[in-house]
Amino acid sequence: MKLGTFSLSLTVANIEKSQAFYELMGFKVIDGGHMNDGFRDTDTSKWRILEHESVKIGLFQGMFEKNILTFNPPDVRALQKILKSGGVHIFEEVDETGSGPASIMFEDPDGNQIMLDQP
Repeated sequence: MKLGTFSLSLTVANIEKSQAFYELMGFKVIDGGHMNDGFRDTDTSKWRILEHESVKIGLFQGMFEKNILTFNPPDVRALQKILKSGGVHIFEEVDETGSGPASIMFEDPDGNQIMLDQP
């Protein structure tokens, strides 16, 4: 099972303050709604992807209720089939007959949210 790149998606109250905090720690913004024409910030939701060496953090304001463990696998549909066959409840599924970018969400046994997000 290939899970791909790992990042932590953090729900934040103030994206500017959170971004400044992580930049102070050496992180650099590599993507976000202020620079991504395909998924722009709105008045109610904003996002930034930051990177420092091999660590990636996503900051999300107004988009999620909980922090999320995020993986970027090459084939989210195949992983969905494996997880479902193992009894995992997926609360945001993807059409397994489709192709291209897609994501699914589920929780581990302790309620931590996990997203498999295929670019």
